[in-house]
Amino acid sequence: MSYENLAGRTAVVTGAASGIGEAVAVTLAAQGARVALLARRAERLDAVVEKIRADGGQALAVVADVTDDASVAAAVERIHEAYGSVDLVVNNAGVMQPNPIEDARVDEWQAMIDTNLTGVLRITGAFAKDLGEAAARGGSADLVNVSSIAAHLTGYPGVAVYGATKAAVTHLSALLRSEFGPRGVRVTNIEPGVTETEIVSHLDEGGQEMVGGLVEAFGALAPGELADVVAYVASRPRHVNLRQVVVLPTRQV
Repeated sequence: MSYENLAGRTAVVTGAASGIGEAVAVTLAAQGARVALLARRAERLDAVVEKIRADGGQALAVVADVTDDASVAAAVERIHEAYGSVDLVVNNAGVMQPNPIEDARVDEWQAMIDTNLTGVLRITGAFAKDLGEAAARGGSADLVNVSSIAAHLTGYPGVAVYGATKAAVTHLSALLRSEFGPRGVRVTNIEPGVTETEIVSHLDEGGQEMVGGLVEAFGALAPGELADVVAYVASRPRHVNLRQVVVLPTRQV
């Protein structure tokens, strides 16, 4: 599918080594955007960048940890040196570690908060000036946050903290519009439902069983289908802001 208004843009995608982030980076590059891919796994990032370049796209692998200030600062510097100012930021990096709250896994709670929420804040703050300047020049400027339907759904044991971090991202996205909107910068929050991603492989046996049950019951979205949504919202005329998008498998309620 082809989208107008993406060619010539400069995008940053976090969590771009696999899953939704990889698909978003590949899709944006295929539409003519220059894409900086951020993630922690250098070898995997290089493979994705090689694939994009082989298809004629422009891509830059940037090894970075969104939970670390110095790492993000170094990433911003490298991106600016290579590509200049950024006009499209996709906050996709995230972790899910489901366990009962009574297990009191503070290490897991902190990891989810640091990545899913503080990481979004860190990347947003790092590129806020770029986005404002892009809009001031009369171009499109987008902040796209990938949250989760878990921000709203209850009844799935073990995901309370994960859901809380995603609820924070959803609310943060709405609040940021009061800062960015008047400056011409769009903010979009996307809440996917059950999706086929690598995140499942990092779960323990109980977590994998839970997610497997959801896939069996509802089916699952493919990462490319979420990437298509990101490309769509970022390619609308600059005065059109799709503020909130919930994307679910048809059978998921």
